[in-house]
Amino acid sequence: MPTVAGRRSSLVADPSAEVGIAATPKKGRLRSDNALTVSPMRKSPRFCSQGSPNSSVKANVEKCVKSLKNLCTSAQEKKLSETLLKPIWDPRDVEQLRAVKEALHVSTAPTTVVCREDEQNRILDFCKKCVQQDKAGSLYMCGCPGTGKSLSMEKVKEALVNWASEILGQSHPQKKPDRTSSSLQVLRNMYSQKQPPGTKMILVIADELDYLITKDRAVLHDLFMLTTMPFSKCILLGIANAIDLADRFIPKLQSLNCKPMVITYRAYSKDQIITILQERLRELPYTVFQPQALELCARRIAAASGDMRKALSVCRSAIEMLEAERRDPISNLNSSLLERIEDQQKPAACGTMKNQVNNMVRIDHVAAALSKTFKSPVVDTIQSLPQHQQIILCSAVKLFRGGKKDTTIGELNKFYVDVCKSTQIPPVGIVELASMCRVLDDQGILKLGQSREDKLKRVALKVDGADIVFALQGIRFFRNCLQ
Repeated sequence: MPTVAGRRSSLVADPSAEVGIAATPKKGRLRSDNALTVSPMRKSPRFCSQGSPNSSVKANVEKCVKSLKNLCTSAQEKKLSETLLKPIWDPRDVEQLRAVKEALHVSTAPTTVVCREDEQNRILDFCKKCVQQDKAGSLYMCGCPGTGKSLSMEKVKEALVNWASEILGQSHPQKKPDRTSSSLQVLRNMYSQKQPPGTKMILVIADELDYLITKDRAVLHDLFMLTTMPFSKCILLGIANAIDLADRFIPKLQSLNCKPMVITYRAYSKDQIITILQERLRELPYTVFQPQALELCARRIAAASGDMRKALSVCRSAIEMLEAERRDPISNLNSSLLERIEDQQKPAACGTMKNQVNNMVRIDHVAAALSKTFKSPVVDTIQSLPQHQQIILCSAVKLFRGGKKDTTIGELNKFYVDVCKSTQIPPVGIVELASMCRVLDDQGILKLGQSREDKLKRVALKVDGADIVFALQGIRFFRNCLQ
């Protein structure tokens, strides 16, 4: 009788089993006989050792899954893990607070000036060209306050000193200036006569030219005329906030073909403010601000005035608010019971990361600092305008007190001239006044209409007249103008 293969018998044990299958009647077959129909290519389980391909693939898959779990972390966890690599920032640490406030102080000059490389290189190239050609020249830097004019000028001075030391050496001793005469008079006397061979070029830097504006404009005129004298070797670099100062107060320069080269410093944008703040904070070994907090500060400052000094002031104010919050024991208990239970269940590393985040300057700190700094962005903008633009706004306020909503530039010019005469200030022409009205229109303070002739253009206030009065009433000059 043929042998039937059991469950544990080999599937390739006996070749005569195939014959036995055919000889067994159909009705007499057992259910276990179906095992004999399996293909003879199937191997015995005893050959499936641990080193088989199936087990190695399974091990590789498990290894890949572990690697993916380690790599697939959220962006926030990555940032927090990077934060842990730095020393821990503690707003209660007096030394750390001092270092942060010092880094964000206006008087702290950064090692490199960012976002002003183009203007800085143009100034440096201008000075080098004058020295190489042994030719006098003048350059005028203008822009709103806090746009980096004086800071970039300091870096240019350092670069020029290094460059001059390389090409000239230290062989020529400097003469002591004559203290009995003014510096301007000394230069005028020097350049009115022929200079001996080998005389060095002199670099004159005049910052805050706005304060040199006098009734007869003599000081500014004589200063720029230094570069036109027959034996002049003077390089004059003037810095002021007024964009059209050279055109308004030195009209003779253009006729004498000595109009200065003008470099305009535009207000900082949001991205530039973020870059400058990050550059200052990068020198610290710990992270102080959340990225969203810096972005909020930069966005608000750029929309208001683009004044970098304001941005630094807001950041310092936010630091002080965080400092006061951490020193107050009540404010440290603001977490709910559920949050404390979750913190106990989390690993120690997660708790450390959360503490670091809570110690950073957050959006609410910056928002409070902005609210404290900017009572009204319009008021801040008006206070930073040049004097004649402020007089135009005073004239517009007086003109619209009778209930008028708009007027023409020609009619506004009449009120402007009357205000200037009452204060003994020389007025500008109507062409220059129209140009300043366009500047005020770009800043969102005035609204100009369309016309071929400037004096026929309609003009109206886009801001509340009360904001103009509030911004200028602290100065007696403008208080008298508004009466």
